[in-house]
Amino acid sequence: METIPQLEKIKHKGLTFPQILMRSLFIIIGVTLEAVALEVFLVPNHIIDGGIVGISIMLSHLTGLQLGIYLFLLNLPFFFVGYKQMGKTFTITSIIATTLLAILTTLFIPVPRFTDDLLLAAVYGGVILGIGVGLVIRYGGSSDGTEILAVLFNKKIPFSVGETVLFFNIFILGSAGFVFGWNYAMYSLIAYFIAFKMIDITTEGLDSSKSVWIISDYSEALGDALNDRLGRGVTYLSGEGAYSGDKKRVIFTVITRVEEAKLKNIVSVIDPDAFLAIGDIHDVKGGRFKKRNIH
Repeated sequence: METIPQLEKIKHKGLTFPQILMRSLFIIIGVTLEAVALEVFLVPNHIIDGGIVGISIMLSHLTGLQLGIYLFLLNLPFFFVGYKQMGKTFTITSIIATTLLAILTTLFIPVPRFTDDLLLAAVYGGVILGIGVGLVIRYGGSSDGTEILAVLFNKKIPFSVGETVLFFNIFILGSAGFVFGWNYAMYSLIAYFIAFKMIDITTEGLDSSKSVWIISDYSEALGDALNDRLGRGVTYLSGEGAYSGDKKRVIFTVITRVEEAKLKNIVSVIDPDAFLAIGDIHDVKGGRFKKRNIH
């Protein structure tokens, strides 16, 4: 087996200074957006988010202590406990992000609320919060220890990380009804789902790509058509039917979502009986994904 030269050096190679600078900048921007969303939109209107942030908002309201104190104290243990699961870089980055969030929320307390309209506060607060959290996650950190807790619990309970996080957040958002009233709890639910969606958009990007798998008796004709009419390269894979034992050529390619309709049309014209599977993927890099000009 051929070995890759200097593999050990590649494995342990750290981030370059420009990469560290870029990560730090976007994490600072993300945490700043989180603080703005919390102190200018959500907290003054008694609207909470899920996770440790939601618990911190309720505790701050009940005790009169500043939100930043709870954000720091409640998150810190989870990052230390989750050190072995998440790694050194993630832990350090997350502690810095959480500390900065605690400081900024304190600094933004004198800033007046942007709107008294609860719906507008929930929508825009959720959007800004989601973008902020998404930026922090995208560049290697976290400002909420809930998912770390879920990862730790995942080994001891028969639920996935996502299911555990959802359970925590349902409990936290439900608790808001007893602390602030049920109208505020319902607005909190709106803000939570908007933030949840914006996190996905921010971490994965708007320009999501799609993987395409096609099994057809006319694989070569389809491959040529996709190459010529979409400008996309294709890869032929060897396949075999488990039941029939027939040999098949499987076409694999990656397209953008705006090209999906055209691809389906090409396939339906050349081979209406072809097996076609399309799935969402993100962060496509390398190879020949760049679109070729269509003639």
